[in-house]
Amino acid sequence: MLDKTYDAASVEPRIYETWEKAEAFKAGAGAESGAPAFSIVIPPPNVTGSLHMGHALNNTLQDILVRWKRMQGFDVLWQPGTDHAGIATQMVVERELMETQQPGRRDMGREAFVERVWEQKRKSEGTILGQLKRLGASCDWSRTEFTMSPNLSAAVLKVFVDLYNEGLIYRSKRLVNWDPKFETAISDLEVENIETDGHMWHFKYPLAGGETYEYVEKDEDGNVTLRETRDYISIATTRPETMLGDGAVAVHPRDERYKPILGKLCEIPVGPKEHRRLIPIITDDYPDPDFGSGAVKITGAHDFNDYGVALRNKIPMYRLMDTKGAMRADGAPYVEEAAKAQAIIDGAEMTINEVDLINIVPDELRGLDRFEARKRVIEQITTEGLAVAVSAEHPDVAWMKGQAPDWHPLGRAVVRPLEEDQTGPERLPLVESKKIMQPFGDRSKVVIEPMLTDQWFVDAKKLTEPALQAVRNGETKLIPGNADKIYNNWLEDIQPWCISRQLWWGHQIPVWYDEDGKEYCAQTEEQAVALSGGKALTRDEDVLDTWFSSALWPFSTLGWPHKTPELERYYKTDVLVTGLDIIFFWVARMMMQGIHFMGEVPFHTVYFNSIVVDGKGKKMSKSTGNVIDPLDLIDRFGADATRFALASQEVQARRMLRMSDQAAEGGQRFATKLWNAARFAEMNGCARVEGFDPAATKHTLNRWIATEMGRCTAEVTAALEDYRFNDAAGAVYRFTWNTFCDWFLELAKPIFNGDDETAKSETRATTAWAIDEILKVLHPFMPFLTEELWERLGDEGASADGLIMLTGWPAARVSDEAAADEINWLVKLISEIRSVRAEMNVPAGAKVAIVINGANDQTKSRLQTHESAILRLARADSVQLADAAPSGSAQIIVGETTVCLPLAGVIDLGAEKARLEKEVGKLDGEISKIEKKLSNPKFVEKAPEEVVNGEREKIAESREKRAKVQVALSRLAEIG
Repeated sequence: MLDKTYDAASVEPRIYETWEKAEAFKAGAGAESGAPAFSIVIPPPNVTGSLHMGHALNNTLQDILVRWKRMQGFDVLWQPGTDHAGIATQMVVERELMETQQPGRRDMGREAFVERVWEQKRKSEGTILGQLKRLGASCDWSRTEFTMSPNLSAAVLKVFVDLYNEGLIYRSKRLVNWDPKFETAISDLEVENIETDGHMWHFKYPLAGGETYEYVEKDEDGNVTLRETRDYISIATTRPETMLGDGAVAVHPRDERYKPILGKLCEIPVGPKEHRRLIPIITDDYPDPDFGSGAVKITGAHDFNDYGVALRNKIPMYRLMDTKGAMRADGAPYVEEAAKAQAIIDGAEMTINEVDLINIVPDELRGLDRFEARKRVIEQITTEGLAVAVSAEHPDVAWMKGQAPDWHPLGRAVVRPLEEDQTGPERLPLVESKKIMQPFGDRSKVVIEPMLTDQWFVDAKKLTEPALQAVRNGETKLIPGNADKIYNNWLEDIQPWCISRQLWWGHQIPVWYDEDGKEYCAQTEEQAVALSGGKALTRDEDVLDTWFSSALWPFSTLGWPHKTPELERYYKTDVLVTGLDIIFFWVARMMMQGIHFMGEVPFHTVYFNSIVVDGKGKKMSKSTGNVIDPLDLIDRFGADATRFALASQEVQARRMLRMSDQAAEGGQRFATKLWNAARFAEMNGCARVEGFDPAATKHTLNRWIATEMGRCTAEVTAALEDYRFNDAAGAVYRFTWNTFCDWFLELAKPIFNGDDETAKSETRATTAWAIDEILKVLHPFMPFLTEELWERLGDEGASADGLIMLTGWPAARVSDEAAADEINWLVKLISEIRSVRAEMNVPAGAKVAIVINGANDQTKSRLQTHESAILRLARADSVQLADAAPSGSAQIIVGETTVCLPLAGVIDLGAEKARLEKEVGKLDGEISKIEKKLSNPKFVEKAPEEVVNGEREKIAESREKRAKVQVALSRLAEIG
């Protein structure tokens, strides 16, 4: 006998253990010989990570697909594994060393530190995998892989060497995102651009030799609005410390204001006065003539936009900082280094590497942190009077409004007039307070510095065309469809991929150097030495970007470069389920590498799941305090409830999925509903009958439920085939809760309690069969509950034939349209009557007459057959036929008939009308208020997306509710 309540906490661990002992997750489990293959590779979580809501959604969707395909008879492989997560894992270990006061990484040395990280990997890996098991993930754990396992490492080395030998991997000095805390290059994915409070400083770059020019500004009609003689060009910057590395000042070719000084030299207004560097004024399309002064400083070694300008115009790029983000302290004294830089302006030619050796940081700033250097540069320029100054009343003078940086060394104390003989208002340096987008390391939380460094790159451009073509011609389909545009735009404008990281944890670059710096690329040191002719070699210290090894995941996990049976059987994989945020960093790169090395795309479909946000639509963050822990939901509501809440809300092409306790609680209520229905059936003698055939049933009710079960199965199947997870979950929910529990069981009660033993026996068997079919269709979504019921319902009848997860996916067994039409007519009739009672506020205990007008012979027959059910379920005292509608009745159209409910003496029509009108007024007010808010462009543009979407949902709900109230009012008018 089933327990009174379903206890997920005790059932789920026991069921999972049963599955593992039966080896039900292994590739090919339950499939017949020669069955078609279906394979998915898991997006490998970080080996030191833990389950978050994104993981929970992503893995739930994958598990739904693989469980469904297993039941369809496919040879299924869900390939699991973890990623070594270079920077994240190294950070975990370094933090632990610091917290336990152990020697740091550099004190330990590389070999000892790497071994310490391996210890951490062995300790942590079980955590995330165990959490995936708690979720119900049915991966083939016997094949669990790791991106730094010997097999996968061999694949990484081969790919690197092959691409190197093909000329597609090379070493170059280029601008990259540099993390000063971890002292490594990082990818764009690891950079968070955050809006912060910042400042824009305006400085003068004096023209060389004291030259002057006529500076003229004009309005749109060509009228002169300003004319003055200037001996400088004005620039604005949010990072004054980078002025030290300027290689030029650029203006737009069509900017008439600066034509007189194009090609001339100007002076960087910082550093020893007698040794100030001179840089040229050039033209480039990058500057915007309408922004600021229209002139921009070009610091190619510390800004991505400037880097492009510098490359186009062959402007020298000077690196100002060391790996920790401090101003460089190496090299000769400033005077000597500045002379080298000046020699370039005078025509000397130097390579980018030779320029990189020049340290043009003034001696007094060397070794300072970059932000401390910023303060010193501002102080020096402002004290010298080379800050652009404006009237004290100017609206952009930041500290006039109390917005000056707390650290500012000048305040108002030492500001002086522009000209010694100036009279009039006080003049102050122009510093604008403004919001700026600053790049931060997602893990280090420090400001990222664009830095010119030596790195290894993949010539991604040459790998992109096959990957682009594969999506264009449909070899790989991206879902939702708008992902194609994102994918194509990025690949069409792809840049070289920086694959090197200055870490110790990861795949070390397989390149060795001799004492002259010559490169030797090989999979082993022995091979490299042989290539060099026996020279003493030193290995490159960098490691590969984690995404490099992850890009090989679909084929390296199957044994490549060896020709394994698994590779032959399961590549290409079928579908990849992942987040849209890594379409560039992982999906596109897997496409490139898969096609290049396997000659075939790695998957035929990529499904991009939603981003999980909180119940109010806000992105989850620890700082906000709105993070929802999936393990907490599993503890409180069960894994099945959590999974069903996620799947039922996963709408294709909708960016965000709102998760909350209430959603998981809804999943738990659904599980309870099914459990209680199974108990009810059990208590009424419903037991599984071996060999039962629903097609042989005679009773209309039983043939109806069998027909509707087939429709449900077809609907779920079609939805899963189209990756419409919410539609699939919704279909099985509606059938289980409404059709089966609310209607079939309710209509079956009189049969269970009646004297017709033949009907009773058939209905009991049909009920047990229908529950089994529900369990099968629901299994991919709620695997634990369904497996438990599948086994336990055999206590009173025929035992289950093995595990439900390895049983066959159901197919339609009965299609009786006549039976379906008859019972669906009955359901509609009772439902419509119930709706009117609710709308009219009819007391629950009040029984009313049902008067039928215009019934045909079929309807009359149905009314006679189902009269007792109508009276009981519609709370009616009689069902009557009439030629006309009685006065004072609410009327409903059901098929060809008019169903009348005489309510004049049952409810207070006046009071009910007043109540409904008051409700309409209240809803009108809410709708008007929200409409006004949404019609305000400033609100729509500036409010967070989740707030705007929330208001749109509110107004939609209010309008829907108002429409229902208006229908009720209309019915009242008819009655009156």
